[in-house]
Amino acid sequence: QVQLVESGGGLVQAGESLRLSCAVSGSTFSSYGMGWFRQAPGKEREFAAAISRSGGRTYYADSVKGRFTISRDNAKNTVFLQMNSLKPEDTAVFYCAAVYLPYSADVAVLSRRGYGYWGQGTQVTVSS
Repeated sequence: QVQLVESGGGLVQAGESLRLSCAVSGSTFSSYGMGWFRQAPGKEREFAAAISRSGGRTYYADSVKGRFTISRDNAKNTVFLQMNSLKPEDTAVFYCAAVYLPYSADVAVLSRRGYGYWGQGTQVTVSS
């Protein structure tokens, strides 16, 4: 059973940075595409960033492009989300997600429905 545990959330001021981490256990980490999603109060969970198995392909939502960077360390079974220039509208619970991909599919998965495994989330609050 794949388990995902997020960490690194917190309260920051607008313009500051945070780095989220997601530790994965229970399976071969390099077999999974990874994604970060976020859910603000009263809103749907939305895509933020995704990374392929190898880390060679990444994709970002327009709202975070240029400010957020997703990366992974396959040796440490961990995926990261570096968030710079944070805005109050970035306030949300951030979720890490994993999708099993065959060896030939080194793609970044954008759809929430494509992910089979989810963490419990970490709160990010950005004050103005």
